[in-house]
Amino acid sequence: MDPVAALLEIATLLERERASRYRAKAFRQAASTVQDLPDDVLNDPTRLRATKGIGESTFAVIRQAQAGETPEYLVELRGEVEPERASVLRGKLRGDLHAHTDWSDGTTSIGTMAAAARALGHDYLAITDHSPRLRVARGLSAERLREQMPLVRGESTDGFTMFAGIEVDILEDGALDQEAELLSALDIVVASVHSKLRMEPRPMTARMIAAVRSPHVNVLGHCTGRLVQGERGTRPPSQFDARAVFDACAENGVAVEINARPERQDPPDELIAIALDAGCLFSLDSDAHAPGQLSLLDYGAERAEKAGVPGERIVTTWGLERLRAWAE
Repeated sequence: MDPVAALLEIATLLERERASRYRAKAFRQAASTVQDLPDDVLNDPTRLRATKGIGESTFAVIRQAQAGETPEYLVELRGEVEPERASVLRGKLRGDLHAHTDWSDGTTSIGTMAAAARALGHDYLAITDHSPRLRVARGLSAERLREQMPLVRGESTDGFTMFAGIEVDILEDGALDQEAELLSALDIVVASVHSKLRMEPRPMTARMIAAVRSPHVNVLGHCTGRLVQGERGTRPPSQFDARAVFDACAENGVAVEINARPERQDPPDELIAIALDAGCLFSLDSDAHAPGQLSLLDYGAERAEKAGVPGERIVTTWGLERLRAWAE
């Protein structure tokens, strides 16, 4: 087995299961290191083990692959990872409007995320790194976002489009955490609440409605902010008047995100039902922070299908031109 392929598959499986980001990153780094090594070093166990970026675990994978074996760790991970969900809706998805890179709190470059999306058969991917206020996630200043935009769009190829976007914080008064002129220059704007999640229902409702009424917003991200599982623990959903918020989304053509991350499962099923009744559009997104997490769309599609969300109301099933027209 090719050592680089083995290392990258391990990284992808770790990312999909939201294992330690540092462990997954170590396998990606080892793959990059191996690609650049001359054969005399790659085939000399002593020199290979001493190479910076090659640790005990990655060394074992490389040596087993070189011996023509499927590395034991890869066999173990293949057995642990749940198989991809097969659903009619998953087959209709054309892309993803919520993904992060190492410009904020993602683990890999713009180019690596683009390559992973192409490998999945996506027609498009939006890079939506965080806005300035979310300092813990290295949110992008206006200057950094302006620098990033042409780099994102520059990864587009024939049959595949990269959208320059942002996941912009909804501030406590409903304002958006980025310059209005810059937001208008982006292709996709996902607006999300990341602070004061326990705000009283009435001001939280007003906050969210103000944001979705902005002409710059395309998608309302993970609307309740809840966590239901995972290494970050659990977190209760924010409280707000869901009908009022979703009515505002429907009136303004803002899609309600169905966040595919299993630890979020956001919105809850009962809120999806309210959004459906309100006539909302939806955006089924991975919220990927690593290449392997782009395939979390499998989980999101399964949830949306069970909740009875029609494919035609999910903007990420739309072709490129229809999507562009909606997002303008």
